[in-house]
Amino acid sequence: MKLRFFPLLMLLFWLLTALPLIGAQQTGGTTTLPTSSLVSPSALLPSAYTLTGFRYEAQMWNNCGPATITIALSYFGYQPNQTTAANWLKPNPEDKNVSPWQMTEFVNTQAPGTTRALLRYGGDLTLLKTLISNEFPVVIEAGYDPEPDRLGWMGHYMLVKAYDDAAQHFITEDTYDGSNLPYTYDHIEQFWQHFNNVYLVLYDVEREAELMTLLGTNADATQNIQNALEQARQSAIADQTNAFAWFNMGSNFVMLGMYPEAAAAYDQARAVGVPWRMMWYQFGAFEAYNAVGRYEDTLALSHANLNDGGGQYVEETYYYAGVAREGMGDMERAMVNYNSALEFNPNFSPAREARDRIVSGG
Repeated sequence: MKLRFFPLLMLLFWLLTALPLIGAQQTGGTTTLPTSSLVSPSALLPSAYTLTGFRYEAQMWNNCGPATITIALSYFGYQPNQTTAANWLKPNPEDKNVSPWQMTEFVNTQAPGTTRALLRYGGDLTLLKTLISNEFPVVIEAGYDPEPDRLGWMGHYMLVKAYDDAAQHFITEDTYDGSNLPYTYDHIEQFWQHFNNVYLVLYDVEREAELMTLLGTNADATQNIQNALEQARQSAIADQTNAFAWFNMGSNFVMLGMYPEAAAAYDQARAVGVPWRMMWYQFGAFEAYNAVGRYEDTLALSHANLNDGGGQYVEETYYYAGVAREGMGDMERAMVNYNSALEFNPNFSPAREARDRIVSGG
């Protein structure tokens, strides 16, 4: 058993020690890590700021994504209610997940006028304050365990619209718990990490250059992922039992195309223990295992979703099983899986593209 796990242990050691060389920049013979530099450092930010002009909507059943993005769009004069977003994002009302990339795609293809959305990872509290004080609406996804229901851990979107350093809290539009809901800085810092500190910024195209300047090195999508990876690595160094830090390392490795490293990080996260609903919301482990040929592991995750009381209402459950079946050479069952994903959500483009590729013989 020790021999079997020795390579994995060595890889995990490398992830924690040698990783800073990834994406580093050479300057004068020394290595410096990419950092998240912002034009407005914390010392220059106002101590409190409130972004106004939103139309609040309490979410309908299982609808925090469409409701939250509708609230964010209302800042730009968007009139439809959350039903319009839901019909596009999750045609099946039982769908348990809307991913950040889908929310981004909705804004960039369905919102009228010149409103756009930008998706990034590895955010921090200073960045949230910077965006808010410069009047850029920002949506985050975080871990959530709502009271008094105590339904257990799940994912949840919130629009963050204000902050107050004296009170040490942000003010959110929370479609589940209500408008103008405060969350402490500590709460946001803890639960935002559960989703790789992902953030979705809405803006008018006329302010795109200004937004990119505020984002600093995070304006570049690849550099942003490298920054987020380093953020996750530092969290894992600080606490090697932090499953979310390992999971975030895996997610960032996937986005960088480093699949063996991603699979190892996900293995460690799962060994430490992640919430049982985790695979309803984040799918990098499926992608990493497929990319390194661990198709049976992907199918095991898909089967777990199908049998856990909710994952059967997630189109990615079927899609990644289809990718695994295709990798195993079972095109017939892959097509069944892709069609199942599309029956559930006809707008899920990865399944449509995979199905069309098989049909065309590509």
